[in-house]
Amino acid sequence: MSKSVIVVGGGIIGLSTAWELVRRGDRVTLLERSEPGQESSWAGAGILSALLPWQYGDPVNRLIDHSLELYDDWIAQIRSLGHTDPEYRTTGMLVRHPGQASLARQWLEDHGHVWQDTPQALQALAGESPGLWLPDIRQVRNPRLMQALLEAAGKCGLIIHSRQEVVDLILTDRQVTGVRTPTQSWHADQIVLTSGAWTGQMVDHLPLPPPIRPMRGQMLLFQTPPGTLPCIVHDAPHYLVPRADGLVLAGSTVEDRGFDKTITESARESLHAFAAGILPELGRTSPLRHWSGLRPGSPDNIPCISRHPTLDHLYINAGHFRYGVTMAPASAKLLADLLHGHPPGIDPNPYRWPADPG
Repeated sequence: MSKSVIVVGGGIIGLSTAWELVRRGDRVTLLERSEPGQESSWAGAGILSALLPWQYGDPVNRLIDHSLELYDDWIAQIRSLGHTDPEYRTTGMLVRHPGQASLARQWLEDHGHVWQDTPQALQALAGESPGLWLPDIRQVRNPRLMQALLEAAGKCGLIIHSRQEVVDLILTDRQVTGVRTPTQSWHADQIVLTSGAWTGQMVDHLPLPPPIRPMRGQMLLFQTPPGTLPCIVHDAPHYLVPRADGLVLAGSTVEDRGFDKTITESARESLHAFAAGILPELGRTSPLRHWSGLRPGSPDNIPCISRHPTLDHLYINAGHFRYGVTMAPASAKLLADLLHGHPPGIDPNPYRWPADPG
C-alpha cells in the first residue's frame, strides 16, 4: 500500500532511501537542512569497498557485499533517468603494507574475494611492500553520483525542499506523526531520519537515542595528467584515489572534533607527505583544494537501519561512518523493506535500533 513518507536528510543515504521509496509507489518528501549532497556524501572518496575488509566485523562486510551485488543495476537505473555520468568504474586497489598479510589473504579467500600479489606493472607504487592487489575494487565519483541520483529521483516524483532544517518531531501518544521546521509543520504516515552526523542531535531527547556522532575527515585534491595513477592505493591509514580526468584525492583523517569542520595545516602536511611518498611528483605540486567533511560515526562502523523500538512510524537509516556511498543501495532497500513489512534481503538484526539497556 502506498504511504506518505518524510525523509529527513538529503545525503547519499537520504536520497537513495527516498528514491527507493518513490519507486515503490510512496509519496515522498525529502527535507534537507542545506542543499542535498553537500556534506559527507560530497566530501568522501567514493571507494566501493571496506578499505581493509578483514579488519571489520561481519555486519559491516555483509551490508557492503550485499550493496555491491546491487550496484551495477542500481547505477544503470540511475543513468537511465539522469544525464550526469557518475563515473562508476573498476580501477582496483593496491594495498601496501596490509599487515598480517597471510591472514588477510586467507580472509579474502574464505570470503570469495579476488586478490593477487602485486603485478609487475604496479611494483613502483608498492615500493618495498609485498602488497596485495585487489583487481575488482570499484569506485564512483560521489559528487557526480549525487547529481545523477537527484536527476533520477526528481523524474520519479520525489519532492525535495532545501533549506528546511527539521528542529523537532511531532509526537502524539507515542506516535511520530510529522516534523517541524522553523517555518511550518510537515505530516506524513512515516518519518525516516537520514541526517548523517546530525541524526544523533535530532533524537538525543527521545527514548533510546542511537550512538551516532560526527567524525571529521580531511582530504586533499591534486591535478595530474590522466592515467598518472592507474589504481586506488591504500597504505593505512591513508589512500589515493584517481579520477578519470587525472584528479587525485588524498585522504583522509579520522578526527573526533564534534561539529568542527576546520581544516588544519597539520593534516594538510601529513596528507601531502603521504601523497608524495606514493607519487613523488605530487611532492612538487600544490593541492588544488583542501576540505573536510563530517562522517556519521557509529560503534564498530555499524549503521542503524531500523524502526524505533517504542515510537511508532519513526525509522532511521544513519550511522554509516565512512561507507555511506558504498552501503547506499542495500541500506535503502533494507529500510524500504522494513517500512513496507516485506521480507528483507539481508538479516536486519545487526542494524536494529539499539535496545533499552534496562
